[in-house]
Amino acid sequence: MRARLALRVSGVAYEHREVALKAKPADMLVASPKGTVPVLCLPAGEVLEQSLDIMRWALLQNDAEAWLPNSPDEWTFTNAGIALNDGDFKAHLDRYKYPQRFGLIDGLQHRAQGAEVLMRWQVHLQTHAFLSGDRWGLLDACVAPFVRQFARTDRAWFDAQPWSQLAQWLVAFENSEAFAAVMHKHPLWASSQLERLPA
Repeated sequence: MRARLALRVSGVAYEHREVALKAKPADMLVASPKGTVPVLCLPAGEVLEQSLDIMRWALLQNDAEAWLPNSPDEWTFTNAGIALNDGDFKAHLDRYKYPQRFGLIDGLQHRAQGAEVLMRWQVHLQTHAFLSGDRWGLLDACVAPFVRQFARTDRAWFDAQPWSQLAQWLVAFENSEAFAAVMHKHPLWASSQLERLPA
């Protein structure tokens, strides 16, 4: 989702290919043997296989809404926030959402540990409109899809927690035009040839 968000805001033209991970197209595996999504094939032949790499590439082409930090301190805060989200928070989210995959009876301990991270965002949002400061930015787009997953695991519990600013921030994201656009359903891709972006 976050790669799509950045591609959308950048306005970069690209061909969207929806795949079923249970039946991965052979051409996808040729482009990216690791077999996970997202994958972006660039005109010169380079393949980006991580959502954050795709986001940064897209925004460097055209940062239409000034998502990228504009000072060293902002970059430091953003990179630390993304590392926290993609590291500790994602690990707790996976174990909360899918405890059986990790040999756990339930994911409640990891829900509590994930909630500690969310309370850090709540404190930040008490004095800032967005995680990125006074505007929606790269950090918001990186974190929001994962907070949404956490919330959807038990929405009643999530909505009962004392993080009103965080909840409002999440609802605003879920009600945004950008969210609706990237959640649009695409037909599955069935092709014998991997198509790259035009030069």
